Amino acid sequence: MNRYFADLHIHIGRTKSGRPVKITASKSLTLENILVEASEHKGIDIIGIIDCHVPEVILTLNHLIETGDCVELEGGGIRFKQTTLILGSELEIYDHACKGPIHVLVFMPTLQKMQDFSTWLSSRLTNITLSSQRIYEDGETLQKKVKDLGGLFIPAHIFTPHKSLYGSGVVKSLQEVFDYRLIDAVELGLSSDTRMADQIAELHSYPFITNSDAHSLPKIAREYQELFLNEPSYVELKKALGNEGGRKITANYGLNPYLGKYYETTCEKCGTKPVPGQAQCEKCGSIRFTKGVSKRLKELANGVENQYKRPPYIHQVPLQFIPGLGPKTLVKLKDLFGTEMNILHEVPKEALENVLPEKIVTYIIAAREGKLQVTSGGGGTYGKVTGI
Repeated sequence: MNRYFADLHIHIGRTKSGRPVKITASKSLTLENILVEASEHKGIDIIGIIDCHVPEVILTLNHLIETGDCVELEGGGIRFKQTTLILGSELEIYDHACKGPIHVLVFMPTLQKMQDFSTWLSSRLTNITLSSQRIYEDGETLQKKVKDLGGLFIPAHIFTPHKSLYGSGVVKSLQEVFDYRLIDAVELGLSSDTRMADQIAELHSYPFITNSDAHSLPKIAREYQELFLNEPSYVELKKALGNEGGRKITANYGLNPYLGKYYETTCEKCGTKPVPGQAQCEKCGSIRFTKGVSKRLKELANGVENQYKRPPYIHQVPLQFIPGLGPKTLVKLKDLFGTEMNILHEVPKEALENVLPEKIVTYIIAAREGKLQVTSGGGGTYGKVTGI
């Protein structure tokens, strides 16, 4: 078995004909551009594109298979050059008990299964051509349909304010919304990590995944996991999530939660971070705050120690976050050393020193080892790298 890197949460901004899919995503984030970026520039072995329920996306994938640019794998998934595409869909649940809105990720083994799922969704969504749409079904009904089709079901960015399992502030337990037996993993989101999430006992038995939730090409692989698999396919991914036959998640690579957009509680109007117990913003007077992930987790924590051994969570900073490493320098590095994954994980320090200033090399090595100092973000604003 071999090591593979996987980012399982990537949006499509526009279809081939120019129609919007994820409205807030970059127009350059087309299916074709994602495949090229992931395979040739990022060096990601497995990507989950989570807008594959859109009919035009399905047509485009069928065309790419017909032309030979892509190949459907026997073990599930679609191969493009060095990268396997896992067919996914992000949906929004708002159930009959007003629990929500909650985003979830669904993955299907084959293009035909995704077509079947898209057909089923079409009478349950207002607009099936868009991403992250509200499905007019309860969570358990959706879970059962996904399992009937051989799919995977994963609650998305579970602590993010506004549209996640715990972030809405309404749900205290996943069993209020879902059948706990039909969940394959949970996605942590950019403002949390393994240590933080393991404060909640009901999550202890689920694997944690870390993904980019990319809305633009550069954001692909800002978070990802390392998997131990026989091959990069859907079946092998499913086994890794189930820890079957030696397949497993061997590491999570994610931002230091301080860098996430929602780590700290902030004023909704001006972004000022309040002191504990402060009911009104001292800067603008607003009484509305976006509750940070760190505060929400303190409310949910139950102090039960996790008995399951988890893979390491490495606070790795993407190359785009490195001070002084601009777009032109990054292109130069990729011309010399190949993909971003290779630069982050493989290229020796001595080789980097031959082409970069010492300070930037020091930052890259510190990022590789999770040793960069950062300031915390909140209210939709990212934290920043401040030093080593």
